[in-house]
Amino acid sequence: MLLLASASPARRRLLEQAAIPHRVQVSGVDETLIRDSDPEQLVQRLAHAKADAVKAVLDLEHDVDIRAVLGCDSLFVFEGEVFGKPLDAEEAITRWRRMASGTGVLLSGHALVRGPAAQDAVPEIRLACVSTTIRFAALSDAEIQAYVATGEPLNCAGGFALEGRGGLCIESLEGCYSNVIGLSLPWLRRQLSWL
Repeated sequence: MLLLASASPARRRLLEQAAIPHRVQVSGVDETLIRDSDPEQLVQRLAHAKADAVKAVLDLEHDVDIRAVLGCDSLFVFEGEVFGKPLDAEEAITRWRRMASGTGVLLSGHALVRGPAAQDAVPEIRLACVSTTIRFAALSDAEIQAYVATGEPLNCAGGFALEGRGGLCIESLEGCYSNVIGLSLPWLRRQLSWL
């Protein structure tokens, strides 16, 4: 079984839709304490910290079925600036005014850490950063304000959710679709062979 070290309902839905048996345990990692000037390294460090934090509290008597712990984190890079979740509606509107008609890159860090049920030959950890290029639609100010008023952008890296109303604001994607939701299923599929 896979243990997802994430509070993200979107990541949980992806695993459910792919019929990957899993449980969820939130890591509680304070992301503000982890820094790196390279966004690709940063998302991997965040994902690794989450997976390690959950693995550290596993009960080896009761969690014997855990083959791996999966940590994930996402950041959006636009014009060289890293966008996490907007702090409030005003920040989300300001970002969307910049992003409309523009292109950015969604980065998702993935860390798969060996669990108690994995074979000894399994690597201790697999790390990756998967990137997807996103081109946004041209949006009017009224469309931006209406989207932000839904509250959806305040809960997502970059201020949009592809699987929600934000999908209407995206013109095209280049790369992994599920990565934009927070977890690259193609990457995970390739890793499952060693579990």
